[in-house]
Amino acid sequence: MATKGIMLVCSAGMSTSMLVSKMKKAAEEKGIDADIFAVSASEAETKLETRPVDIMLLGPQVRYMKDKFRQKAAKYDIAIDIINMKDYGTMNGENVLDSALALLD
Repeated sequence: MATKGIMLVCSAGMSTSMLVSKMKKAAEEKGIDADIFAVSASEAETKLETRPVDIMLLGPQVRYMKDKFRQKAAKYDIAIDIINMKDYGTMNGENVLDSALALLD
């Protein structure tokens, strides 16, 4: 399986760092090759141009930006969704990873 690029976008890029760690652990346990990273909303567009991204997940706090990012993601053929608030709040990396990968099916 090719490496899957998963970008999490939040207000400052910091609140998702713990979730990224949990997602990486879940991916490793499942044998999934994934490059999972978090960025702030202000740097997301630049990252789309410089780093391979297959899936963009927005933190609940930036859900209002989905339409803006949907247009940019479409340009690069990137799947986009909002992280489930419950999974985000409980930092359930496995559920977030599963829902991200389901976007590619």
